[in-house]
Amino acid sequence: MFQVFRNAWKIEELRKKILFTLFIILLYRIGNAVPVPYIDTELLNTYFGQLQNTVLGLVNAMSGSAFSHGTIFALSIQPYINASIIMQLLCIAIPALERLQKEGGEEGRKKIASITRYATVIIGLLQGFGYFMMCRNYGILGENTGFLPAVVIILTFVAGASLLMWMGEQITEFGIGNGISVILFASIISRLPTAVVTLVTNLTTGALSWIGFLAIVIGVIVIVVLIVFVSKAERRIPIQYSKRVVGRKMYGGQSTHLPVKVNMSGVMPVIFAQSIASLPATIAAFFPAPAEGTFWHGFLSAIDTTSVLYMIIYFLLIIAFSYFYATIQFNPIEIANNLKKNGGFIPGFRAGRPTSEFISKVLGRITLFGAIYLGIVCVLPILFSKFTNMSSIYLGGTSIIIVVGVALEIVQSLETQMMMRHYKGFLE
Repeated sequence: MFQVFRNAWKIEELRKKILFTLFIILLYRIGNAVPVPYIDTELLNTYFGQLQNTVLGLVNAMSGSAFSHGTIFALSIQPYINASIIMQLLCIAIPALERLQKEGGEEGRKKIASITRYATVIIGLLQGFGYFMMCRNYGILGENTGFLPAVVIILTFVAGASLLMWMGEQITEFGIGNGISVILFASIISRLPTAVVTLVTNLTTGALSWIGFLAIVIGVIVIVVLIVFVSKAERRIPIQYSKRVVGRKMYGGQSTHLPVKVNMSGVMPVIFAQSIASLPATIAAFFPAPAEGTFWHGFLSAIDTTSVLYMIIYFLLIIAFSYFYATIQFNPIEIANNLKKNGGFIPGFRAGRPTSEFISKVLGRITLFGAIYLGIVCVLPILFSKFTNMSSIYLGGTSIIIVVGVALEIVQSLETQMMMRHYKGFLE
């Protein structure tokens, strides 16, 4: 990886792209340190210290702790991610949007991108309002609970989310990799020093033994290696094209393959599963703690984010959402029809329904393996947190998958661009 960056730095055009990306990240980190007016950041940070293992703790991790410090980028790119997911689902549910996405060409993609931007602003308004109400209900605003503070706080959050969306698009166009992914990568990496300091502090104070420390280090290395291996893994279904004679020329006859990635849904099943599994703990955080010995105290202890029951539910939800996203992104019937139209077939299977059934069978097996992989990656950090005083958010499977996945994506983007310039220079 470092060799790739070293080679890319020698190319002037790629060097400018890398510097531009780093400049946008620098602006983002500066914005993460600018607080929003009327918010008592000390009270807010203290309050969020109690919510690390809830949905709000996950959102805070994805924002690089900006959410718990009440900065202008507190909402981070969550509104844009939510808007993109909603649009992705609507393009499947609404035929008009599906036709616009598939048949609209460049204009269709621009219209969908425009709708996504408007949806980002609307979601940002809703999240900003929810953030303001949370701060007001818990006395974080002090006496600043009037109309003007509400407008300033909400519009500042929305402006910050919109600016981040624009910055991400600029990285995609003029920088390296996908801009939204790069910003999310920078947010998670910014929390790494805090996690390391916490780990070392627990080790020096005796709160963490050397055995626990080595288990965490080895576990993180194993998880990273597993993520890299599975990210590159795919099942290749052989495809054979029949020969066709058109005029005096013969077309087809070549062999190729249909790649099916082991983890085609990425980190989305993990995000949805974690949000739903930790929802009871999130709701309970907004109410006074029940007395010991009561039903609600036992219930909340049983579904705590470090309990065995929570891990089981979390694991099963990851598997369910993995199948859901695989079904959305990979349509065996459509693929079988396209192969039939182009004269392609899978050796040993007739074109049409037998082909689609075979692809569905392969997809089901591959998705199960990918879902189990995601479940293991996400449950292991929770097990590690039982042996330490650290929150599992610091070493969460979601964070590790995003960081490793984006790093691989950036390296691949650099390699592709260097290869294109190599061939371009050769042809010239």
